[in-house]
Amino acid sequence: MGPSVSAPLPARPVWQRKALAWSVHLLTASGALIGLLALFATVELRWTAAFAWLGLAALIDGLDGTLARRFDTKQYASGIDGALLDNIVDYFTYVIVPAFIVYQAQLVPATWTVAAVAIISITSAYQFSQTDAKTDDHFFKGFPSYWNVLVFYLFMLKATPIVGFGIIALLGLLVFVPIHYLYPSRMTAFQKITLILTGLWLGSLGLIWWQYAYSTVQPWLGWLSLSYVVYYVCMSIYLTLRSR
Repeated sequence: MGPSVSAPLPARPVWQRKALAWSVHLLTASGALIGLLALFATVELRWTAAFAWLGLAALIDGLDGTLARRFDTKQYASGIDGALLDNIVDYFTYVIVPAFIVYQAQLVPATWTVAAVAIISITSAYQFSQTDAKTDDHFFKGFPSYWNVLVFYLFMLKATPIVGFGIIALLGLLVFVPIHYLYPSRMTAFQKITLILTGLWLGSLGLIWWQYAYSTVQPWLGWLSLSYVVYYVCMSIYLTLRSR
């Protein structure tokens, strides 16, 4: 007698598929609450908590798109525009909260604070509203508003305020430069190595946060983690030029 063949698993009932799809939207929407918690912590100068909440918001943002495709939210939770919901939450957690951290942590010269937060909020509004902000071949067009990452580095590496303002101005300008930046979870070329490096980089950020919370941040670790940023930018420019 030949080996037995197991029967295929039964398909999920429609109600279960809808529940899973709506739960993904709930996960995305929870980022708004997490962003508020980061904002509250910033007001109270609880920087460990503020960056922890921002990290959690970024983690959710990195997962919800994959889950949305996995559980087919477009079909089973079609009453919600998942992309719009994601953009609303991301604009809050990637732009507004970091802009407030720039103000509250005095990461730029006091006389240039309004200019800095204006650059962050206005250029990001433009970037988020572009119809091709995410290209068909799965890249971000223009600097993808990673202001949460920037303020983390400015704060942890204790950058001087003038340097902080200069970097903010440069990144604001790069929003309008059509470089196609890597979208690690959806890109095709060099995806495996990019995902590995992204994981190592996220681990290094977690270690920096841990050092800040419980001891002293070692500057060499911060500078070492920036090697991933160099890779990210150089690979983005290379793939942009190659596609043309």
